[in-house]
Amino acid sequence: MYGKLYVVATPIGNLADFSFRAVDVLKQVDLIAAEDTRHVKMLLQHYGINKPLQSLHQHNEDHASQGLVDKIRDGQSVALVSDAGTPMISDPGFPLVKLARQQGVEVCPIPGACALIAALSVAGLPTSRFSFEGFLPRTGSARRSFFEHKLADNSTWAFYESSHRIQAALEDMLTVFPAEHQIVVAREITKLHETIVGDELAKVLEKVQIDENMRKGEFVVLVAGREHVDQDDELNDEQRRILGILLTECSTKTAAALAAEITGQRKKTLYQAALAMQDKQGG
Repeated sequence: MYGKLYVVATPIGNLADFSFRAVDVLKQVDLIAAEDTRHVKMLLQHYGINKPLQSLHQHNEDHASQGLVDKIRDGQSVALVSDAGTPMISDPGFPLVKLARQQGVEVCPIPGACALIAALSVAGLPTSRFSFEGFLPRTGSARRSFFEHKLADNSTWAFYESSHRIQAALEDMLTVFPAEHQIVVAREITKLHETIVGDELAKVLEKVQIDENMRKGEFVVLVAGREHVDQDDELNDEQRRILGILLTECSTKTAAALAAEITGQRKKTLYQAALAMQDKQGG
């Protein structure tokens, strides 16, 4: 009889956010595969769990996963945990879970904390459809290109960011998105200094720039989807003509801003109409 692989979510800050079931599973398995064995020891000690640990992180998981699957096929049960939250949500674990399923091993989810879902639940943005983009590219040019791609997304989307790049990421977003676009920044979720700020992009960026504490910790950034505007109802023929000309020479944001100056129409209306024009051209 094979053992099982348990994918166990751990707290993202507050140690009380750990389910009774998760504690029971970690007490019963033969081995715990952890992203950082030193980090997980604190959690295990808090709950009186004493089990063998094996390191499984992004640098060794490709070659270490088969050995773990072999142990499970020999009858041992293994728990997979990351440093915080649910494994594989921007954390290691995918090669192990994929290999286990390919080789007929039962994989059991032990649900719990996830920074993405926690942030979505309090953001006040629509959640009937959303996408998760993980961590953004490290360079400014790559981030700006990414944001250009996301301009047309009409559902809520989210990404993780580090304290070292949160300000730069929002500054890059402001070069692409309108200043009034709605975002939510959630930092240090469930921890002592938990902060959740929702406002227009420019205003949130200003808070990050002014307040040093808003550049500390771990971040989830949530972005409102593009609003639908029927450009035929909102713009007259001349406004559409001017906007179309500007779009051939400028970015979406710049074209909308210039068209607003020229026509007196609302920038937000022009911006949404510009996105719709680009959709039609792309289709």
